[in-house]
Amino acid sequence: MDFTAKEYRERRRRFTEAMNSRCPRWETAVFIDNVNQFYFTGTIQDGILFIRRDAASEGGSRLLYGVRRSYARAKDESPLFAGPAGQPAEPGEEIMRITSYRDIAEKFPGSSLIPAEPGGVYIEGDTMPVVVLERLRKYFPMQPPAFLDAVTRTVRSVKSGAELDLIRLSGERHRVLLEERVPGLLREGMSEAEFLGELIAEMFRLGYQGLARFHQMQAELTAGQVGFGGNSLYPSYFDGPGGMKGGGAAAPLGAGETRLKKGDAVFVDIGFGMNGYHTDKTQVYFFGAEPPGCFKKAHSFCIDIQRRAAERLVPGEIPSKIYQDIMASLGEGGLDCFMGVDNHHRVKFLGHGTGLNVDELPVIAKGFDEPLEENMVIALEPKKGVPPIGLAGVEDTYIVKEGGACCVTGGGRDIIRV
Repeated sequence: MDFTAKEYRERRRRFTEAMNSRCPRWETAVFIDNVNQFYFTGTIQDGILFIRRDAASEGGSRLLYGVRRSYARAKDESPLFAGPAGQPAEPGEEIMRITSYRDIAEKFPGSSLIPAEPGGVYIEGDTMPVVVLERLRKYFPMQPPAFLDAVTRTVRSVKSGAELDLIRLSGERHRVLLEERVPGLLREGMSEAEFLGELIAEMFRLGYQGLARFHQMQAELTAGQVGFGGNSLYPSYFDGPGGMKGGGAAAPLGAGETRLKKGDAVFVDIGFGMNGYHTDKTQVYFFGAEPPGCFKKAHSFCIDIQRRAAERLVPGEIPSKIYQDIMASLGEGGLDCFMGVDNHHRVKFLGHGTGLNVDELPVIAKGFDEPLEENMVIALEPKKGVPPIGLAGVEDTYIVKEGGACCVTGGGRDIIRV
């Protein structure tokens, strides 16, 4: 699905409105992050995107996109720049070919070529390297910039109808993958690496886009987390409740050589994406034997928590309140190894937003006090370690709706015995 120019202008309008409200002195927003480039223009290039406040322009801002490589592809992909060569499609939207930031500096009053210094500059504090900021300062003298990450991610958290269509499509393919295709892939003696390779091939057959994007820095997942037996309890640096042994110290989130045997739990936590938009889902399997009672009990416990949390994914609910209420209800036994591989490696959330990144806002956790809005998309993932068997639990993706959350990935399912 290709988004229209109208969609991208609406996104910029909503961002401008949010900046005016939250950061009233802002003048210029600077983006280099791939996800934000795509969100505002419909293309990802080696470039730099400026959104400048301008009350006289439609939507209250102007957009300037400087592209090193590939200018031709950017013109081809983005509906904002579909006009004749060198001409903006609409006033207030411009793309230009650059070889360095010097080329674009002349467009700005207050650059190094014009005396007055600009103020109110906002950058992506989470993702812009210091070296890039220093290059910018060479041509754009500025006071220390402020960060726009929270505003941008909050604007992105509320999805349009066209975005939701892609998320629903991804969710259905995701369901088919984990509920219908994976059981046929598992066979005795196969390694985790072999399984992950066959799993990825199946993902591509279902239309997978080929990568899973994360906001978390250096989240170098091949496709997701998989683990045979107790490997799903092996701690890792990834900020999630699951674990994996992976391919060793050099590739801890890759795939290893542990082989599947009868009586193994199989943990699969995979993000699936189509046309940029992700869903997140986890399914647990048991191979060649009946799951032990303690494992089934932990899994049912997680399904119940997911159901209770999903019932509260309605506009106006407060994410931190959902989290605190559910955690307070669990009791000492319920908290044991909950949301972690053990009691020393636990995460402090129950779910997270998803969209252009797998890990988006809002987060169902303490400190997230802004009310939910309709058409936010949230993955709920209650999980519980059961040593030495493996990680039990579920994860599914939901759309926040006035009449109750809509699950797009099939809903929490019991352990699938293979």
